[in-house]
Amino acid sequence: MANTFKSYTKASVSTSTVDIYTVPSATTTIVIGVALANRLGTGTVYADILVDKATGNDVYMIRNVALYDGSSFTLADTGKIILETGDKIKAISNTSNSVDVILSVLEQT
Repeated sequence: MANTFKSYTKASVSTSTVDIYTVPSATTTIVIGVALANRLGTGTVYADILVDKATGNDVYMIRNVALYDGSSFTLADTGKIILETGDKIKAISNTSNSVDVILSVLEQT
């Protein structure tokens, strides 16, 4: 079984849900951490990170987190969140082009 550390990014997340990461076939993924940053020069934005399960049992990983002017939020030591083939991590913000996301994972193939 091969273990590979990877990171995935998405700049300028907006008001429509976007995919950050999809677990490849024949792969199990462990989420290591997620970081969100408010890229705007003024104002507070709110963001969500969702887990879109291939089985249909979708849940929020982060819900309505406030990102103040130029601030960031880090979810680390996530408690071994396991994702399986076809599962997705998605993001959305309440403000256009306002949030940058970085996701760190360990993929096991």
